[in-house]
Amino acid sequence: MLTVAVDGIPLHYRDVGQGLPVLLLHAFSLDGSSFDLQVAALSGRYRFIVPDLRGFGQSPLGEGPLEMRRLALDALALLDALNIDSAVVGGVSMGGYASLALLREDPGRVRGLVLADTQCNADDAAGRDKREATAQQALKEGSASVIHGLVPLLLHAGPESPVGREATRLGLSTTPQAIAAAQRGMASRLDSKDLLARFAGPTLVVVGEHDVLTPVAKAKQMADLVRGARLEIIPGAGHLANQERPEAFNTVLDTFLASLA
Repeated sequence: MLTVAVDGIPLHYRDVGQGLPVLLLHAFSLDGSSFDLQVAALSGRYRFIVPDLRGFGQSPLGEGPLEMRRLALDALALLDALNIDSAVVGGVSMGGYASLALLREDPGRVRGLVLADTQCNADDAAGRDKREATAQQALKEGSASVIHGLVPLLLHAGPESPVGREATRLGLSTTPQAIAAAQRGMASRLDSKDLLARFAGPTLVVVGEHDVLTPVAKAKQMADLVRGARLEIIPGAGHLANQERPEAFNTVLDTFLASLA
């Protein structure tokens, strides 16, 4: 098992393939294995660096709220440990928030940006209140009480689909403490509209056609902020487009990465 220690926390990661480095950051309640279908299809041409973010998969949580800046600093420390000066940085949902935090922290490390089923807006007061309620629910009632309500929102195919069952399995393996820390960390994230408007690098924005959490309109908003950004809508997919429609997702990702390599 590959790990890198950051502030004494051993963070698990996968390092697969060769070529252009691509750092992928996963969605809330999942882990790095959620990118297995991208790694399997494309690692012959690109080098994928895929961590389990703090509190998820095989990476311990550590202390305090899981702020997006903390996740970004973890990812930068991983790139440092691997002697990677710059990489394409991408993320799904919460991983997109962390990718934007990394861009804010050290834009020189971002060779290209992939934002999938995510958004650039900060939570409003109602959104922050909802996340705090979810954090409290997890701590009081356990992970299952949150995950069973979340998974139906993630997938167009529904929770009983193979991808839905896997998302449920990963979510149920996440501790209530990690769920609460991540919800509070996402609630405190910064608005990134100005950040994207200043970014001049290659950008791919991807969204599932049926994403109800960060719908197509939010993807269009991000793409409109970055000059030359590509917007790709994945037919038949929900919020986890890379898992639900991997062939379509891999095609647009491969096209984007090939333009940089």
